Amino acid sequence: MTKIRTFYIGDLKTEAEHLKSGSKIMTEAPEDNNGKGEMFSPTDLFATSLGSCILTIMGISAQAHGFSVDGTRIETEKIMTSNPRRVGELKLDIYLPRNDYSEREMRFIETAVKTCPVANSVHPDIIKNITFHLPE
Repeated sequence: MTKIRTFYIGDLKTEAEHLKSGSKIMTEAPEDNNGKGEMFSPTDLFATSLGSCILTIMGISAQAHGFSVDGTRIETEKIMTSNPRRVGELKLDIYLPRNDYSEREMRFIETAVKTCPVANSVHPDIIKNITFHLPE
């Protein structure tokens, strides 16, 4: 069980604290909803958590099977919809650091994308476009 304490600190900003570690993050309303765009919005964190979860599960799988995904990066684009206002689509571009992964290793990498807990928690109405990029 994880506990997080979140405070509204004014000016459309929040501060959340991970109680076990003391680690903190702040959010602000997005620019298209009265914010200043100076920090992550709550829906930015939602989008970011998918990429972070995928990378974490990739790392766990790689460690367990004796290979590395160090240096992999994900660039995420969040697209909002209205009526109701919500995240409608997440575009994730996954950039792998090398192109000599075996077929077996690529299966582990691709499985991580499909099985991370955040991916399994995202509502099915949210479109997830995921593209892998290998270096040339």
